[in-house]
Amino acid sequence: MSGFHRRDILAGATGLTASLALPRAAFAADGAPAAVAPADAAAASLLAEIAQTLITEYPENATYYGIDTGQYAVLGSRLTDRSLAAEHRRSAWATQTLARLQAIDRGPLSSAQALDLDVTQDAFQSAVAGWRFPYGDMAALNGQNSFRNTPYTVTQLGGAFVDIPDFLDSKQPVTDAADADAYLARVEDYAGELVAETERLDRERAAGVVAPDFILDIVLGQMTTSRAAPVGDWELVGSLRRKAKAAGLPDRFAEQGEALARSKVAPALDRQIAALKASRAVATADAGVWKLPQGEDYYAWTLRAGTTTTASAEEMHALGREQIARIQSEMDILLKAQGLTQGSVGARMEALAKRPDQLFADSDAGRAQLLAYLNGRIADVRPRLPRAFATLVQGKLIIKPVPVSIQDGAPLGYAAAGSIDGKVPGNYYINLKDMHVWPRFSLPTLCYHEGIPGHVWQGEYANRLPLLRTYLAFNAYSEGWALYSEQLADELGVYEGDPLGKLGYLQSIGFRACRLVVDTGIHAKRWTLQQGIDWMRANTGSSLAEVQSEVTRYCAMPGQACGYKMGHNQINMLRLKAQAALGGRFDLRRFDDAVVLSGNVPLTLLERIVDRYIATAKA
Repeated sequence: MSGFHRRDILAGATGLTASLALPRAAFAADGAPAAVAPADAAAASLLAEIAQTLITEYPENATYYGIDTGQYAVLGSRLTDRSLAAEHRRSAWATQTLARLQAIDRGPLSSAQALDLDVTQDAFQSAVAGWRFPYGDMAALNGQNSFRNTPYTVTQLGGAFVDIPDFLDSKQPVTDAADADAYLARVEDYAGELVAETERLDRERAAGVVAPDFILDIVLGQMTTSRAAPVGDWELVGSLRRKAKAAGLPDRFAEQGEALARSKVAPALDRQIAALKASRAVATADAGVWKLPQGEDYYAWTLRAGTTTTASAEEMHALGREQIARIQSEMDILLKAQGLTQGSVGARMEALAKRPDQLFADSDAGRAQLLAYLNGRIADVRPRLPRAFATLVQGKLIIKPVPVSIQDGAPLGYAAAGSIDGKVPGNYYINLKDMHVWPRFSLPTLCYHEGIPGHVWQGEYANRLPLLRTYLAFNAYSEGWALYSEQLADELGVYEGDPLGKLGYLQSIGFRACRLVVDTGIHAKRWTLQQGIDWMRANTGSSLAEVQSEVTRYCAMPGQACGYKMGHNQINMLRLKAQAALGGRFDLRRFDDAVVLSGNVPLTLLERIVDRYIATAKA
């Protein structure tokens, strides 16, 4: 096994920085490359330097983006250092970097370069503010995981145990001996991540920062079940065995992987399980972060990070109640047209979800049929997309079940875009543990949210930007775009002749409005877990299992769930602004291009992008 270490990465920093300096292309009228202004070149150089540092600090992202090859293959052999010392180092660097970004005069810059700087500065401001809290995982600069801010180092949604085995299986290539060595190096680093997290768990417990008991029960259930399986059957071992065999590599790589898992990962898992049990012994059922040191300030930060707005918890709570009432009025009309007239909207939707014609069998065959249905919805929407976008991407996509080892605590659906070079497609995961949470009418809108034209589609546009802009992501834009994509699919006619599918879409939009109410209810109004579950179930008609999964998620990642509807509202507000300004010259395809080609931005900067589209369309 090759011994790749962080010093090897740093040794290649100069060349890597040059490689990652991908300023926006500029072209003269004749199509020849135009000269780049000195101010733009200097700014692009700084942003490339920042990108290199971030990729080094969070090297899993190099694999996500497909840049861990050639002379930079070393990046594909390491995992993030999750120790407290590393967090302190990153915090100090971010503070220094923010000062450098703030010092740059935007006057001489092109509008595109100024936007890149402002987007980056916003991300660093959020990160520096988040690192002021001495606990949890500040994820704002962690690329693919930037949405996952949490006050708890390990939850059912995040931590090395949740992240790494699936990452190695779904993202780590093994095509030759060097790749197999990189895989083995990451298995060894996985053990180190577990140890670092355990040290942080112990420290946080001593400071009074402990996850709610119901979260710890889920995490311990996930980990102890997986740990009890024979090491040779573990996902990270079996994945290496399969990949090495497919690549024609000798058995020794799989044998080394199993030996590392047995000698290093297993003891590290045992220590983390013990630490989690110690936390469980002192945990309470209090669901909100108000119980933590500086808890109210922490929640205010997570709301800003999760929504990129300055709206208060009280304002979001009221907005959510108002919007769910309006959405339910529309649903009521459709339900009555189906002969469903008795009871609340939530109760009628819950009854509809139990109808046999809406359920797939709880069997391997039923799961296969459900996946085939999802792929059919994607195939149906593809030819409609030229009516919504003037600039098209391929939308490479694989739909797969959530790994069994983490399905107990995982979200019901999630996705990530493919690699920058297009070789690795986007992955859209669906949690098939409980088939009863997936009535047929609920599935189409999920495809448009997670897949096309949602997360995977948007990610392919982002992959065309300079690396730092591809890397930096903002929850409210990402999730707002995905929710807007559900709306676009409806506007493109996917529910013509399918009134139940239209109800599923409206239920989905309403679900996100309910998130505003429940997230703020738990963390600002001190609701109990059960209050959150009861309110959400009554107002969505979703199954108990789905709602329990959802509300425990809000407890683990405060503020994140509010980004969906806040982002969706902002995109629609800006679309109305463009329609009012342009009248008959408004072109939906050009508006959608403006929003999606700009890349992932804070909502505070999105209006600037739309204003530029309006000015161009008027010219």
